[in-house]
Amino acid sequence: MARPEINRSGEMEVFTRVVEHGGFSAAARICRMTPSAVSKLVARLETRLGTRLVNRSTRAFQLTPEGCAFFERATRILADIEDAERNAGAGEQPVGRIRLNTSASYATHILAPILPAFLERHPGVTLDLVQTDQIVDLLAERTDVAVRAGPLKSSSLVARKLGETAMVIVAAPAYLARFGEPKTLDDLDTHRRLGFGYVRTVDGWPLKQGDETIVVPTVGRVQASDGEALRHLALGGGGLARLAAFTVRADIASGRLVPVLEHLNPGDREAFHAIHIGQGGPLPSRVRALLDFLGERGKVG
Repeated sequence: MARPEINRSGEMEVFTRVVEHGGFSAAARICRMTPSAVSKLVARLETRLGTRLVNRSTRAFQLTPEGCAFFERATRILADIEDAERNAGAGEQPVGRIRLNTSASYATHILAPILPAFLERHPGVTLDLVQTDQIVDLLAERTDVAVRAGPLKSSSLVARKLGETAMVIVAAPAYLARFGEPKTLDDLDTHRRLGFGYVRTVDGWPLKQGDETIVVPTVGRVQASDGEALRHLALGGGGLARLAAFTVRADIASGRLVPVLEHLNPGDREAFHAIHIGQGGPLPSRVRALLDFLGERGKVG
């Protein structure tokens, strides 16, 4: 008896729609199918794979670990298919949309000056730039590439290092004229220490105390969700801020900001990486083009 033909890419597309839209009914509307047909298709897929992909109930929908892994691989495969079809009609020129997630500081000081050159080099590419300092789930946010600072956690993400930056505590001259320049750790008790409004790997300022390094908490009246907001607060005389050196280099050179407590700076550096989903497998040409461009022009120093 002949084996029925299996439309694997079609199954993957329906399954990914179920995950992305949170259930069978929503996916059915997108795919122009009935909810029962979508449910049966997913059930057939589970039977063929020999594993449960989703846990179902009347009110809840949850991916199993196997379902998460299959969704990740299916998403990449469908992107590769789309990329191959587009490239067939456009030669080897990268085409399509790239969703790039990065911090406001990196976007402002590194990306903004160079992105026009990238878009001119690749006219078939469109860019969706999302700015946030907080870590996002690339899979859930449908993100192709994220640029992140700090140590990388062990995961299924692939990283390309974009360099590293020193850290520096700065303040506006007007703030220092009003409150004085701190010279010791004890002096910080009387200063406004601007910080982030979310938990970071090191939740405070590492500073030298003799032969040791201690972490001084930020206890100012203002917290912000990204480094660029802290920079503007510091520029406005709002307090002391510890920021990546590349974000305040021009401000220091112009005298808008002044480094303080440099003799207590432990010399720690923060690494930047461009990360994407996968383990070194084939990438859509548009994503590969962006990664290559960032490695060439998007370095942090």
